[in-house]
Amino acid sequence: MSDSLRDQLLKAGLATKKQAHRADRDVHRDRQAKEHKRNAPSEQQLAADKAQAAKAARDQALNRERQAQADAKARAAQVRQLVDQYRLPKPDSDDYFNFIDGSKVRRIAVNADLRARLGRGDIVIVRCDGRYELVSSDIAARIAERDARALVTLESSTTIDENDPYKDYIVPDDLTW
Repeated sequence: MSDSLRDQLLKAGLATKKQAHRADRDVHRDRQAKEHKRNAPSEQQLAADKAQAAKAARDQALNRERQAQADAKARAAQVRQLVDQYRLPKPDSDDYFNFIDGSKVRRIAVNADLRARLGRGDIVIVRCDGRYELVSSDIAARIAERDARALVTLESSTTIDENDPYKDYIVPDDLTW
């Protein structure tokens, strides 16, 4: 009585070894299919995983944007600190240096020495918090590392029109009337 049903059917002659082997194989295949079906993710699980991946991507993009904003804010604070520490004192003078910033003409109070140093490039005009300050060129280089847009570039009109009758008479930028 300790024989299995399969062995008993084989002894009685009701089944052949080939049929018994096929039955075992079918049972094994059915078990594996059920196991595979149980382990396979459902459509809901796939949709949830896809939504989670999309949320993670949005969160990463938002974190990168926030980090970029924080870095920009830190660089602006460093520029502000450099300008506050190393700006040159403004002279009490009625003489002004006019320069172009963007599309507007701005001016800053200077004396003869500051005007000459501006012309040579020893000092540079820096835009910080809506005001313009003068700093030395080495400090301007440190500011440019953090934010190059803070420096005001002095444009000189070196382009000469060939048809201009006064092309041989160049008027200097620092001319005062």
